[in-house]
Amino acid sequence: MLITDPAAFERFSDENRVWQGIPGVAVTSGGRIFVCFYSGGIKEEIGNYALVIKSDDGGASFSKPIAVAYPEDGFRCYDPCLWIDPLGRLWFFWARMPEHAVFCSVCEDPDADTLSWSAPRVIGHDVMMNKPTVLSTGEWLFPIAVWNSDVRSLPPEFDTPNRPYGSYAYISLDNGATISPLGFADVPDRRFDEHMIYERGDGSLVMLVRTRYGIGRSVSLDRGRTWGPGEDSGIAGPDSRFFIGRLRSGRLLMINHVGFSGRNNLTALLSEDDGASWKYSMMLDPRSTVSYPDAQQVEDGSIFIVHDRERGGFRKSLNEALSSAREILLSRITEEDIMNGRLVSSGSFLCRIANKLGKYKGSTPDPYIRF
Repeated sequence: MLITDPAAFERFSDENRVWQGIPGVAVTSGGRIFVCFYSGGIKEEIGNYALVIKSDDGGASFSKPIAVAYPEDGFRCYDPCLWIDPLGRLWFFWARMPEHAVFCSVCEDPDADTLSWSAPRVIGHDVMMNKPTVLSTGEWLFPIAVWNSDVRSLPPEFDTPNRPYGSYAYISLDNGATISPLGFADVPDRRFDEHMIYERGDGSLVMLVRTRYGIGRSVSLDRGRTWGPGEDSGIAGPDSRFFIGRLRSGRLLMINHVGFSGRNNLTALLSEDDGASWKYSMMLDPRSTVSYPDAQQVEDGSIFIVHDRERGGFRKSLNEALSSAREILLSRITEEDIMNGRLVSSGSFLCRIANKLGKYKGSTPDPYIRF
């Protein structure tokens, strides 16, 4: 169920949330900024829900929830994603257990005063938490993963049903009306996949995948139908989500941890040779426990980036959770900033708070006490 009635939002308000994280961002042609993330309970568990907030002032302030994916007790909605498609529509994706299904809802006019969302529908199996890729030949590829059976954050009864595990590319040839599996890669030591796909100048496709050792890679020479053997991309990482995408200039943007000791030193990098090297870089957030970047470039060249800091989940007590920052952070930068290694563009900023949790005032005095 997608909840859009403001009267039902109280249970999902800041005061009722103990932890939050795993954000996504989308920016409309009119400049409206949407940010998604998920929360619920005290960690990643049954009872999670995914929510969307928005800003109409360039990110100076954000609304309360405007849409929440949460069906009913006994379910989990998690790993959300936002995307503006080539038609200007806003897509809201989320995964749901126990069905192991990827759902989506589409807002046809995300700049409207009153937002209208399509009925949620299933588009794939298991998890999709990164933006689709639009190929030069018009196909839309959706990065949907079936996680390996040894990746578990819930009890065994919620394991993925037996089917080919892998980092899939789903395809749409009709602007998202129909979406179907195309091919998949199986990169060794995959971990929560969280893969992204980009197209090189020669038409080949590169899939980058989160692994235990950093970032793995697989290449397709037939537009995503088959994928070559998985290998180490040579790009290090602390076993965490990254972002990669093609910019209007033709450069590739990567957001990843660089020179890290854990999930710190979140950095924006630029490549001018289809990812063979990364000539330019700029630190976004050097602090510890910062992670899960997502980004979108808009028409004027600005790049909007979100990431989380100190989620507050998986803590031993309410006081320990409340001592965490529990922030969703927004940055706005340009390629010029990255090439100079610092902010030089008018309007650029780093790590502005989009949402931050404060005191907990939930109906359950201490959610860590469970009977």
